[in-house]
Amino acid sequence: QLRLVESGGGLVQPGGSLRLSCAASGFTLEYYAIGWFRQAPGKEREGVSCISNVNGNTYYADSVKGRFTISSDNAKNTVYLQMNSLKPEDTAVYYCATGHVSTVKALSLMMGGYYDMDYWGEGTLVTVSS
Repeated sequence: QLRLVESGGGLVQPGGSLRLSCAASGFTLEYYAIGWFRQAPGKEREGVSCISNVNGNTYYADSVKGRFTISSDNAKNTVYLQMNSLKPEDTAVYYCATGHVSTVKALSLMMGGYYDMDYWGEGTLVTVSS
């Protein structure tokens, strides 16, 4: 069975950190781009960050630049999103998904919803609150 499973969400205070994981089973992430998206209650889904496992290119939304870091461990078939200096506005369900692009321009378009994604995880909830 081909699936993506997110983990690592939870409740954290403003200024705190969390590390999200996106683990693939049934297929290898080695030739994919993997994106993190989030959706807050009452808001549209937005692209947060993505990485191409083909060439290592990355993309970050302006709202998370300098605070979030995406990385990939092909040996573990897992992509991580390290989130630091969390803000209440980061509260959302975070999803990972796979795509087939690799250039920086294409990654930004993928985050903007211009490409269909191949696989989606079920999501993990991140709540930033005091």
